[in-house]
Amino acid sequence: MASIKRIGIITSGGDCGGLNAVIKGVSREAYALGIETVVIPNGYAGLYNLVDLDEVVFLNAERVSRIEASLAGSEAGHSRVKISKIADPKKYERIKEGLKKFKIDALIISGGDDTGSVVIDLSQHGIPCVHVPKTMDLDLQSYSVGGDSAVNRISIFTRDLKTTGLSHNRIVVIEVFGRYSGHTAFRGGVGAEADCILIPEIPVDFDIVYKHMKTTYIGRVERSDVKAGTYIIVVAEGMKNASGEMLYDESAGVDAFGHKKLTGAGKYVRQQLEKRLKKDPAIKEFMKKTGMYAPGVYETPEVREVVLGHLVRCGDSSAFDVNFGYKAGSAAVFLLLEGQTASTVVNVDGRKIYYQPTVEVIKRREVNVSEIALFESIGTCFGRKPEKYQYKVEEYKGAVLRHL
Repeated sequence: MASIKRIGIITSGGDCGGLNAVIKGVSREAYALGIETVVIPNGYAGLYNLVDLDEVVFLNAERVSRIEASLAGSEAGHSRVKISKIADPKKYERIKEGLKKFKIDALIISGGDDTGSVVIDLSQHGIPCVHVPKTMDLDLQSYSVGGDSAVNRISIFTRDLKTTGLSHNRIVVIEVFGRYSGHTAFRGGVGAEADCILIPEIPVDFDIVYKHMKTTYIGRVERSDVKAGTYIIVVAEGMKNASGEMLYDESAGVDAFGHKKLTGAGKYVRQQLEKRLKKDPAIKEFMKKTGMYAPGVYETPEVREVVLGHLVRCGDSSAFDVNFGYKAGSAAVFLLLEGQTASTVVNVDGRKIYYQPTVEVIKRREVNVSEIALFESIGTCFGRKPEKYQYKVEEYKGAVLRHL
């Protein structure tokens, strides 16, 4: 590839942990190699409008030192913009003019599947790009920066909410991000020892959820000397009911990439449980037996929904994501120097930098449901009839692509 003297850094899509480490990894590695780096602010919207900017921020040593790698979010900013959908027939020429104006030779872009699709698009229009995988959803083929931070935050908030559940004898339904894959709900829920985890990969039978909830919850309260108990459900926003229908609010609309904005899964789960609690005569007897019953006021246990929303992607980055972000950002510089554009950094292992074509990396990876039975065997409900864990024993040979 022709000599690269200046690299533009873009972060796109949703914010998450580890992105500032990516930015610092790119800029510090480039600096060590005598290459300048600049921020192209506000994601792909900023790239489109680059030609109109008066100046760009140079990531010199002093500016980079002011970026905190341990903080989530991105110093470069974000936007949800798909370049090909911009209503300007000369948009690619405009982008090239902006890059030429600021003497930017190539781009390093961090984002998820939507961002990666634009990396491919830009590369096909003659703009050299390398992709650093970023999505808290963990639905790329490789590990993506932000995933570990989100899993940890889901676990922390879920554990914290148990104290409220216990104080009020509530059933707590916690809705989390993840779109069409259940990785963060699954891993975060397991990390918090949730009683039930509902993910898009497994259509939910609410009669099974209710039976598990009733048995577990009643048992806890009755065994408690102070008659206190709770039941915790973690639900992915893209959950499906038993007929395979995804639940979402039509009024929420779609995003810039045409994806339906998923909301309402937690509310739906709450309503399904409330309906069954009210119809079940055994619940009234349980409430009386444990001293909770108040006629016309408190006749069934409360079910509360909590939507964690952006809380799972903000705040602090996990140490794992800072490590991965630094490595992946640094590695992206070397991929550019090697001419491996339209490629994604997938791992750094010793002296080896591994990459894959971005078009392959952005194919959706879902939860491996064959593993679910292992957790069902130790008591976690996944909204289906528990299956026997089918296993085989193999010697570990090592793997290049490691992810949660």
